[in-house]
Amino acid sequence: MKMTSQLLSGCLKAFSCVSLSILPLVLSTAVQAQEQSPAKSSCQSALSTPEKKSQLKQPQKIAQIQDTTSQERSLLVQQANDLYSRRDFKGAEKTLCQLVKKYPRDTFAHFQLGNVFARLSQPEAAISAYREAIRLNSKYALAYNAIGAVYANQSRWEEAITEFKKALEINPDYGDALINYGQALWQTNQKEQAQASLEKALNIFKKQQRNEKVYQVEQILQRIKTLDNPGVS
Repeated sequence: MKMTSQLLSGCLKAFSCVSLSILPLVLSTAVQAQEQSPAKSSCQSALSTPEKKSQLKQPQKIAQIQDTTSQERSLLVQQANDLYSRRDFKGAEKTLCQLVKKYPRDTFAHFQLGNVFARLSQPEAAISAYREAIRLNSKYALAYNAIGAVYANQSRWEEAITEFKKALEINPDYGDALINYGQALWQTNQKEQAQASLEKALNIFKKQQRNEKVYQVEQILQRIKTLDNPGVS
């Protein structure tokens, strides 16, 4: 049974509607190791490619803003979100690479860059970017969940389970991670734990009145029930 298509949706769909938040650097590691990372290599390649003029267009009111640090960040974030919403993932990649080059301590920018690499089918670069976000903020549950989703998309179930568990250790009520964890457990034949995780996610989404998510989990549970009992319709 393949249920991997849902696993990436939770951490990728909401890219364009999430505002960028800047988290302080709390850890310091060797820069040399970072320079050899897949994410770093992908960014070097992206930044060496000439930009298309269409990617440089900005709203008039943004273009006229005085060039300060916070405004420059806002402009890059707005551009990345716009490109991503238009499914121009290469354009979003270049913009986010510019952002992390200028502001390497920008935790959320690394996370969003990981989302773009995942969309571009660059799993190692995606994981590398997510790991950098975690290096900057060890409590980044979203990044752990995203790494798990990349592993799950490769059917690396045990590794995926490890990452989902880390996300849930940080936030036990993280609904999307509970969905992903449940599906990964099912793939490794841990059926009772899988159902418990999915039912917990269902209850959380019902309390939050997130009807789309409620429907999604109900469909997964129904599919699991059907697969476990072929004679039951």
